Amino acid sequence: MREAVIVSTARTPLTKAHRGEFNITPGPTLAAFAVQAAVQRAGIDPALIEDTILGCGYPEGTTGRNVARQTVIRAGLPLSIAGTTVNRFCASGLQSIAMAAGRIVLDGAPAMIAGGVESISGIRARDDANSGMDPWIVEHKPDLYMAMIDTADIVAQRYGISREAQDRFSVESQRKTAEAQAAGRFADEIVPCTTVMAVTDMATGTVSQREVTATADNCNRPGTSYESLTKLEPVKGPDKFITAGNASQLSDGASACVLMEAREAERLGLSPLGAFRGLAVAGCEPDEMGIGPVFAVPKLLARHGLTVDDIDLWELNEAFASQSIYCQQRLGIPDERLNVNGGAISVGHPFGMTGARLVGHVLLEGRRRKAKYAVVTMCIAAGMGAAGLFEVF
Repeated sequence: MREAVIVSTARTPLTKAHRGEFNITPGPTLAAFAVQAAVQRAGIDPALIEDTILGCGYPEGTTGRNVARQTVIRAGLPLSIAGTTVNRFCASGLQSIAMAAGRIVLDGAPAMIAGGVESISGIRARDDANSGMDPWIVEHKPDLYMAMIDTADIVAQRYGISREAQDRFSVESQRKTAEAQAAGRFADEIVPCTTVMAVTDMATGTVSQREVTATADNCNRPGTSYESLTKLEPVKGPDKFITAGNASQLSDGASACVLMEAREAERLGLSPLGAFRGLAVAGCEPDEMGIGPVFAVPKLLARHGLTVDDIDLWELNEAFASQSIYCQQRLGIPDERLNVNGGAISVGHPFGMTGARLVGHVLLEGRRRKAKYAVVTMCIAAGMGAAGLFEVF
């Protein structure tokens, strides 16, 4: 039986959308930082790699025109490596890894690149005033197009997740990330990236460009207190819940893994980080898309004969504190096993990249903690959830 293993991982730092170091970095260049480093870290002949699968939440504009194929070229890899871009919104990076594993197990591909990229800085609205929405869906199921922040407020109200609980959860995310950074627990996944950023003079409005090198995540706010979060006003009005402090950070970044067939990796003397064991997805009501994991995770565990208690580490994407709290409570995930180094509320959330980042991170952290099983799960725009199971080596 063929088996897909992850032999390397690499990612860019996460930087603030529009204001950070990657604010004018082209999508292929952004993705190439991670892809090139992942291939180098794998230590294999790139000629073994058949395909590159990259997830992207908004595969258009600077990340359009099949950004995966462009990335192969931008990373200086052989022309023989193909590329395809996939979209499952916030689960795009996880989806790409699952698809790459399938190519290895079912199709006989010897090695694959999989990951995700998102330039939120580069997302642009249409300039023709056409929303692109299907009129039938607008009339019959408009919630499918509901803004994510509105779905998060609905989850909070519908399931009784208090503003206090959301803010305290968010403070914990910030605290854990600050501690992880101080301990260097992200250092073995991040690759330094030298690029050019746009800088706006706040006094004059003049925009200039300068070369910068991003070496660490800079979206989080060390020292964040509960008291400071309580002073933030809800974005959608005083009777709502979601603030800038209890929602994920808008950020830019890319992450990649190299996957191989297990016996081929053994033949080459490699030490894989872990193995892909399976993916489950599920749909739910779009107006509460944040609870998607409560439908996907039970499917995943049942297929593999596991329970929540069998999972040593959980990475539940923190799109919003409201949905993260509900999912944790509904699934019964222990605090000490959940997002042990913080999550998207502190680290950041480049939509299509996050799933791949979480996979790389949980495998490295799992190795440090001598974990056996890890689950990566997230909610998905339009009312879905995804969950992936990994065995840590």
